[in-house]
Amino acid sequence: MTSRALAPEEITTFADAPAPPGCSPWVVEPRVEEIEIVDHDPAWEGRAAALIDRVRAALGERALAVDHVGSTSVPGLPAKPIIDLDVTVADSSDEASWLPPLEAAGFVLTVREPWWHEHRCLKPADRGANIHVFSPDSPELVRHALFRDWLRANEADRTLYAETKRLAAAEATARGEEMTAYNDRKSAVIREIYQRAFRAAGLLEGSVTPRG
Repeated sequence: MTSRALAPEEITTFADAPAPPGCSPWVVEPRVEEIEIVDHDPAWEGRAAALIDRVRAALGERALAVDHVGSTSVPGLPAKPIIDLDVTVADSSDEASWLPPLEAAGFVLTVREPWWHEHRCLKPADRGANIHVFSPDSPELVRHALFRDWLRANEADRTLYAETKRLAAAEATARGEEMTAYNDRKSAVIREIYQRAFRAAGLLEGSVTPRG
């Protein structure tokens, strides 16, 4: 399928607006649990590949792309042992076209955010993965791949991010906070790393065409 070109500012500008009044992203309420950051495990790549096969088997041609992203996709980077996949479908807001086969394959819808790039997130029964669903023109697809590839290639930022993750996890666990608080504690460093990746990719000067 052909996707429109994303302007650089669409990729480099983050949409941080909270949920509209009266709305919640949670289909399944999050629970407080210890946030464990462990050394990179080469077996994560195999787990991701198995999940990709499972998603593709469920969706068939409706899966325009399925990619391993997040910290477990970066060799050498400590992470929560949770696999993140980005799944691109023709229209993530059209749940009837893609959600039933994923539910039949054992995935549970946990997050619905129509106000944020029409993002949905599902988890398998063992909660060992986050399956993020987006439409082809979502800038998050470009950002996630860019961040992953930058960290794979830049040891200094891998080290910075690893230290940040461990500190954020320790603080959030000590305070009994949910995962969103852990993510918030990392956000400033994530944005700092993104700026270097954006600059290196020439996104302040050129245009980028999204995948899909």
